[in-house]
Amino acid sequence: MEYRSRRGSLTNLAADAAIIIVLLLLGFVVVYPFINLLALSFNDGKDAARGGIYFFPRKVSFSAYNMLFENKKLLSGLGWSVLRVAVGTVTCLFVTGLLSYIISIRTFSGRKFMRVLFFMTMYFSGGIIPTYILMNQLHLTNTFQVYWIPGLINAYFMLLMASYISDLPEALFESARIDGAGELRIYMRIVIPVAMPVFAAVSIYAAVGHWNSWFDVILYNFNGQFDTLQVYLRRLLLEVEATQQIRDQQLLLHKFQGLSPQTLRAATTILVTVPILCVYPFLQKYFIGGITLGSVKG
Repeated sequence: MEYRSRRGSLTNLAADAAIIIVLLLLGFVVVYPFINLLALSFNDGKDAARGGIYFFPRKVSFSAYNMLFENKKLLSGLGWSVLRVAVGTVTCLFVTGLLSYIISIRTFSGRKFMRVLFFMTMYFSGGIIPTYILMNQLHLTNTFQVYWIPGLINAYFMLLMASYISDLPEALFESARIDGAGELRIYMRIVIPVAMPVFAAVSIYAAVGHWNSWFDVILYNFNGQFDTLQVYLRRLLLEVEATQQIRDQQLLLHKFQGLSPQTLRAATTILVTVPILCVYPFLQKYFIGGITLGSVKG
């Protein structure tokens, strides 16, 4: 018996060690690209063109970040990006959550039809040209509203939130209706507080989507008044890439001598990613709990 117990303990230790090694390897695969970008962003542009930079910069240079923060419009773009994330995320959560609650009401006869109707929009759309014509006819082009009004309802978020809300005890809603509460009051006072884990999880998806979005900025705000941070960073990157084709101009060569598209691309990626990384740890428990609880059936 003692031999079997020792053998079993050794087997468990070997299994635990194998799991830890696999998890460490997976973690390294996930983290390494970010470390490599960070090293490239702090490396001299000419030196980075030689390659061979993995974990640490070979020739430290802050030219890429200096170039980014010298742009006076960068702060303005950052403000519009933050405002877009705040307004777009809050409005999307409220409206999509309300729709999720509506299609989760068991006594509502049209909930299955509405679920299928919005589900179809995940696979079929009108296309870019009809969407642009619609935005133009609604007078949303060259306005800040075009950033958040088209994204008020998200079908994928609706399915996640509806799955979670459907698992809530029906007695909560029935008791509120008996006390005279309306559906909107039930949603505000009961659904949102109780379903906060899935709301927090979906908020990460919505915030990241708004933060990384840049194509709709170019498409709908062509006058440049509401350009976001991502658009300015993209223009800077294209500008530096263009200078490689006109190196014979001494002024541009002197201005960008410590830069390369590789290092500036790494710096822009770091600058755009860091805010999301700072917010994610605070919502991680809601992210994991909200997604899993909303999808697992008993």
